[in-house]
Amino acid sequence: MERHYYSVELGDVPRWLIETPTRDSGEAFDEPWMFADGRVLPDLGPLAARIAHPGTRRSFDLSVIEAAPIVNEAIADVFRTLASGDVQLFPVTVEGAPERYFVVNVTKVVDAIDEARCQEVHHYDEDDPSPDYPGEYNWIYGLRIDPLRTDGAQVFRLKKFKTAFIVSEDVKNALEAVGNLGVSFERVTEAPDLH
Repeated sequence: MERHYYSVELGDVPRWLIETPTRDSGEAFDEPWMFADGRVLPDLGPLAARIAHPGTRRSFDLSVIEAAPIVNEAIADVFRTLASGDVQLFPVTVEGAPERYFVVNVTKVVDAIDEARCQEVHHYDEDDPSPDYPGEYNWIYGLRIDPLRTDGAQVFRLKKFKTAFIVSEDVKNALEAVGNLGVSFERVTEAPDLH
């Protein structure tokens, strides 16, 4: 049976807007995008996240600028249970929220983009002002991946397109069972052929 995977996207629901986590002192990190870089991070010490705009608190959301995944304890338990080898969880104090939250750092990166099945792909051009990303994708519309190239990962980032946060169907279903999500899921594996 084919496994299905989903890209985690911002949900179209009323929600609070959380800023990218910083040190507890309020000092920003030199690499604020590190939570979307697909690498193991050292102990970062106490973290804090301010609210950019108040709204409905969600159990799982993405920070406003760097799209750092921020989750409550129940969602963190899903990642601990189903994807402990694919993520790190860093406790973060969210301004005005009494419950515990965590930043989910995805540490697994797989090379599974199925470019031929994607709707539209954009590479960084050679003359792009950002030479830090040679051979990487600038953006992909209608992202599709090959589930056979995921190495059994439950949660991962994509090589050459690390902004995508991908979860297995099992993880998606468990997250939806917790509910109150500020994110939605876009399937990135092919739909079954019904003909």
